[in-house]
This record gives sequence, C-alpha cells and structure tokens, in this order.
Amino acid sequence: MQRDRAVALLKEYLKNENLFKHSLAVEAVMRGLAEYLGEDVEKFGLAGLLHDIDYDSTADDLRRHSLVGAQILAENGLPEDVVYAVKAHNGAHGLERKSALDRALYAADPVSGFITAAALVLPDRKLEGVKLKSLKKRFKEKAFAKGANREQMASCSELGLELDEFLSIALESMKKVAPEIGL
Repeated sequence: MQRDRAVALLKEYLKNENLFKHSLAVEAVMRGLAEYLGEDVEKFGLAGLLHDIDYDSTADDLRRHSLVGAQILAENGLPEDVVYAVKAHNGAHGLERKSALDRALYAADPVSGFITAAALVLPDRKLEGVKLKSLKKRFKEKAFAKGANREQMASCSELGLELDEFLSIALESMKKVAPEIGL
C-alpha cells in the first residue's frame, strides 16, 4: 500500500486530530528505526502510521484495540507481518514480538507521546528545544508523562539498542515531521 492510500485509510477510521498526529509521530520514529537498523523503511513506516487505526472505536475496550485494527489492515491488503505487528503492539494480548518490526512498533508507540510531552512543557512548545539529556532525566521521573510506559520504551533493548540511542533516534525522527505534528 502506498503512503497516500494509507493516510486516506487512517483518516477514514481515525477522526481525533491528536491521535492522527500521534500516528504521524510513530510513523516517523518507525522510519528512523528502520533506517538505523537496515530494515524496510516503507513497511516500518506503514506499521507506525496505521498502528492505532481502530483507536476511535476501541478506546473504551482496550482488549479489542489492535485486534480490530489488524482486521481492518488485513481486509485492506496490508502484508501479514504489518498486520501482526499492529496486533502485537498492544501488550494486553500477550503476543510474542517475533520480528524487528514487532519490537520496534512496541517500543515506538509510547516514546512518541513521551517526547511530545517533553516538547509541550517548553515555553515555545516545540521539538527543536528538546534535548536528549532532558529526555533521559524525564525518563526517571515517573510522574512525567505517566501514560508513556517506561518498560515498553525500554524494550528497545530487544532491538539491540541502548535507551540513549533509541531516544536519540526517536527525537531526531520526530523533529523531521515537527510541522506536521504541530511541534
């Protein structure tokens, strides 16, 4: 599936503007990780872009989240490994993260919100001012961006990445799409 078709599909199912921006941020992080790891950038990007396609309809029942999304993606002809990665990114299902794609999406999902929160506490509310050093400090502050699961972000080690490397890749990737995500 081409990116423009994927964006149209996402807009068909996901109406919340903040969730749409989250999807763009996760796409950017996934593309950055794919480049760094020597993986398929387009495939990783699609998984990141579409990972929460069902969230508007499943937010109140997280046991359904990502299962409905995986079904939508399968019906629209996405590759099985993308469908599985989307399904596995929701830890509630307890699915094994078998591939780099699965592992990357699982770690990338919460890091985008964490980095967004770091930008939003700055006076100009822009990613440009976010530094790796402040992210590392904030990572230890459990009250900061409470919804960003630290354990899930730390699973970047399953990709052979240190947390510093992972945060740096994610931050630089999100900075590339800052205007599109309003940061």
